[in-house]
Amino acid sequence: MSRVKLTAGRIEAFRCEDGKSQSFLWHATVHQLALRATSTGAKAFIFQSTLAGKTIRMTIGSPKAWTIEQAESEARRLQTIVDSGKDPRQVKQDEIEAMKAAAAEKAAAEEAAKHAAARDALTLKTIWETYVADRTPHWGERHRADHFKLIKEGGEPRTRSKKKVTEPGPLAALAHVRLVDLVPERIEAWAKVEAAKRPTSARLAHRMLKAFLNWCMEHPVYGSAVTANAARSKRAREVLGKPGVKRDSLQREQLAAWFAAVRSLGNPVMAAYLQTLLLTGARPGEIMAMRWDDLNVRWKGLTIRDKVEGEREIPLTPYVATLLASLPRRNDWVFSSTKGGHITSPNYQLKSVCTVAGIDGLTLHGLRRSFKSLSEWLDLPAGVIAQIQGHKPSATVEKHYTNRPLDLLRIHHEKLEVWILEQASVDFTNSMARLHAITA
Repeated sequence: MSRVKLTAGRIEAFRCEDGKSQSFLWHATVHQLALRATSTGAKAFIFQSTLAGKTIRMTIGSPKAWTIEQAESEARRLQTIVDSGKDPRQVKQDEIEAMKAAAAEKAAAEEAAKHAAARDALTLKTIWETYVADRTPHWGERHRADHFKLIKEGGEPRTRSKKKVTEPGPLAALAHVRLVDLVPERIEAWAKVEAAKRPTSARLAHRMLKAFLNWCMEHPVYGSAVTANAARSKRAREVLGKPGVKRDSLQREQLAAWFAAVRSLGNPVMAAYLQTLLLTGARPGEIMAMRWDDLNVRWKGLTIRDKVEGEREIPLTPYVATLLASLPRRNDWVFSSTKGGHITSPNYQLKSVCTVAGIDGLTLHGLRRSFKSLSEWLDLPAGVIAQIQGHKPSATVEKHYTNRPLDLLRIHHEKLEVWILEQASVDFTNSMARLHAITA
């Protein structure tokens, strides 16, 4: 093997010998370094040595990219690796893999940081909409509407109030707060402000916020942003206080004045709604969303969309049937609105009725409470009233062994209706046939 001093001229003039696929020009002093020329005309510096009795060869690089001095230095470095008992080819491969791993790790860290930044930027309002959409199949219409109402930012025009625009909901102050910033101290400060203005709404908003944060903690995406439920703060609960026991309900001696005021309303749909609410003991939203298809005239039944059981069937009593028969059939809803859909603002009408009747503090839910209270005068079975109103059974026998048919409920329900109408001095003649003729 002849050796020469590598020079730029010799490198430029070196060619592969005829009939060979490659030829080598070996360095005179750095014995592991050579210039290789192939039959295709390609040239490269190569390193060749012996490790464990075997020849190893590596390409260093093209003479166009490497100077002779750089190639000599690289050959010496590679020989140092061989002298340490390692294969420079494996060392190079390990270095490449390490670089790839480092690059992948860096990219993953950058992506994670990007996701963390995006996650940390998410506000309560942004995720609230996703939360409501996810839970809607498990909620009633009123409960879903409350979630949007309590986080509204307000400022919308009003027509039936001295205030020209709507006020922000209790959660509006937290709507644009990042999830990561919803710490107990932030919620406690919010609770203190809201409790001073509207404690009842604030308590409802606080319960909804607590449920929302529980959902976030179990969510695969938002769980990392909410590691603890800040709404569980004991101090926040203390600031908001406990709700008082509501006792608003119609007394027996108030029935005549109340019915007289209701029946004199200029809006027959509202008048029928308020009376039906009292005489069925249902929840305000259940009656408001009642459709004509929910009336079973043949079997004198009324299907109620129940927030507890999904739906329940109660008796369609004679006076209620007469009220419903007098209503216009503008659309699918029994208590329809001239603007489309069903009525949405009965509170104002109830307040007007109570003002005329001289009754203070009666709410829509107070009419439901009145149904239960007035039933005590007739000593009706508590289980019957609970089943009509859609209350959960409170005892094992009620829950698992008592199943009252519609006719049995009707006996007690009609008895209560007759008694209430008598106390209210309402002259009524059973007219179920009229409703049948209209809805047939």
